[in-house]
Amino acid sequence: MNAFFLKPRNWLLPLILVGLLAFLGLSLKDKPTAPEVTFTTLNNEQITLQQLRGKVVLVNFWATDCPGCIAEMPQLINTYKQYHEQGFELVAVAMSYDPPSHVLNYTKKNALPFPVMHDGFGEVAKAFGDVKLTPTAFLLDSEGRIIQRVIGELDFTRLHQLLDTHLKKAS
Repeated sequence: MNAFFLKPRNWLLPLILVGLLAFLGLSLKDKPTAPEVTFTTLNNEQITLQQLRGKVVLVNFWATDCPGCIAEMPQLINTYKQYHEQGFELVAVAMSYDPPSHVLNYTKKNALPFPVMHDGFGEVAKAFGDVKLTPTAFLLDSEGRIIQRVIGELDFTRLHQLLDTHLKKAS
């Protein structure tokens, strides 16, 4: 018998590497799918994630008393305006503890161009893994799979890179 096959180190390391590469490939392929939720906007419009399939979507959990949320809002507005025509959608989900009047006033005062909802009973936050911290954002690809989850302020350079990549794939 060939001495190569008798020595485990000759075949064990390549076997482990093949297994790791297969696992990595499958884990990258099987991104978790976002929950099927319905957003009821401040304008009483209902939007489901199913309706947004084909678009790259950012679901952004925020609150009017969250300094990080308020700090990133101008960049969210700019990102929405820059990428919306290419198939990008953004839904801002105000947390249940945020007074609805504050959310409405902030939305009007700052002319938020994207859909905003108040998650009055916390159902959407629960569906997305019981979100409690703000800001928290989920970037979804055009098939509704979660590309990225960010707790804390977004890195807009990274977000724009992801949008450039995934919007090209979607078109």
